[in-house]
Amino acid sequence: MTEIKCKNGKLYLAAILDCSDGAIVGLSMGKHKQAELCVSALQNAVGRFGKRDGLILHSDRGSRYTSRKYRNALACYHLRQSMGHTGNCFDNARMESFFATLKKNLIYRLPLYKLTRDDVRRKIFSWIELYYNSERRYTANAGSLPPLEKRAASAIVAA
Repeated sequence: MTEIKCKNGKLYLAAILDCSDGAIVGLSMGKHKQAELCVSALQNAVGRFGKRDGLILHSDRGSRYTSRKYRNALACYHLRQSMGHTGNCFDNARMESFFATLKKNLIYRLPLYKLTRDDVRRKIFSWIELYYNSERRYTANAGSLPPLEKRAASAIVAA
């Protein structure tokens, strides 16, 4: 989870990254950083892309991810939880890298003191869906395909 200071207060973003193709598959934004935000991101991911039993979701050891609400949501979808070691920032490096990219390429370029949470929410959503997932070349994917392009190609091969 990351926070962004806006004109009318902080905006919190919880996101779920699929390590197989680099796509942000679930996200939720709100004015609080409670477990409900993480549960909402999980529900968003499952609603958009479905789920497979035995899927593993990795997170840091933040209180939202260790909460009963979040663990119950994982159990409801038959998903397994993985967490990094306490004090080891490298365990969650891919998600932290995404947040750094978001901030460097979008957030730090915005006049946040002028923009409300709703304004910033719309800009983040557009940046993730229209650029990050759909256009941005992702060098970890064969042919540097954008995440959703690789996902679509993988679905065709699997069919």
